[in-house]
Parts: sequence; structure tokens; C-alpha cells
Amino acid sequence: MAEDASAAPWYADGLRFSCTQCGNCCTGPPGAVWFEPEEGRAMAAALGLDEPTFLERFTRVVGGRRSLREVRRDGRFDCVLLERRSDGSTGCSVYRARPTQCRTWPFWPELLESPESWESARRETPCPGMGSGTLVPVERIRIVRAEQAAADGRIARGGRDAGDAASPAG
Repeated sequence: MAEDASAAPWYADGLRFSCTQCGNCCTGPPGAVWFEPEEGRAMAAALGLDEPTFLERFTRVVGGRRSLREVRRDGRFDCVLLERRSDGSTGCSVYRARPTQCRTWPFWPELLESPESWESARRETPCPGMGSGTLVPVERIRIVRAEQAAADGRIARGGRDAGDAASPAG
């Protein structure tokens, strides 16, 4: 359900979210973590690898698009870049270079459709950071949601917008 531009969204007063780095959004049922070519290059650099080696070791092709691989652990599917440390903590091995899909969690368009979809994601992930911590203002949520929607569109079209070929990297 698309948000009516003339109506205030259900989250008009903002939403509370602070990442606890629990790793729960990086594991679960089988899925895909899509990324754009420049994000792949950044992740490769963060790991000290050349792009072809990164793509071979850490990604797979799903429906003609690149996704990060998953590793099955304890009946769940972890992102290949999720680090599970001996002290029980978790982290992303490319946190500063993580793709848009990861950076924009939990402000994905489908999670912002209704209070019920937000609550369902909070409960099912489970995400201890959703509903607690910093109040994220509606303006910031709209920017992040739009960033994710734009990335989804570019990835679906093979990683570029119609004008990308002539646009300088930003």
C-alpha cells in the first residue's frame, strides 16, 4: 500500500531505532542481500580483495542479480559477512562498506506500510533496536526509505539508472 502524499504517515512522530549489532537482521530464513556494483567494489576493498575474488568467494547469482552468500548455522542462514565471535557478540566484517539494503534496515518500504508490518518485523526478526533507542524523525525515515526504494529499482534494472552512464560517481 503506497503512502498517500497528502496524508501524514502512521510514523509521522518518528520511530525509535538504535542498532544493537545483535546480528538478527543478518540471519534467518533463506533470502538475498542485493548490492550494486559499486557496493561490491567497496566491500571487496574493505576485505582487502580484488573484485573478482570477492565476487567468487562471497556472492552468488540469483535471477541474474548478485546477492551475498549465506552460511547455514544452527538451522538459520547467516550472511556470509556476519561475524560470530567467541564472546557471543556479532558484527559485520564490512560494516562501513555494507550495502544499501543493510544500511537502511529497518526503514524498508515494506516495513513502513503499517504499524502491523513494523511490529511484525520487530517481533519476527527479532530486532531489539526497533522501538527503542534514538527517535528517528519522519524526515530522516523518508530519506532512508527512498534510498532503499531507489536501490531496489536500480538493482532490478541491472545496477544502473537510465542516466547513470553519464553521471559522475557520487
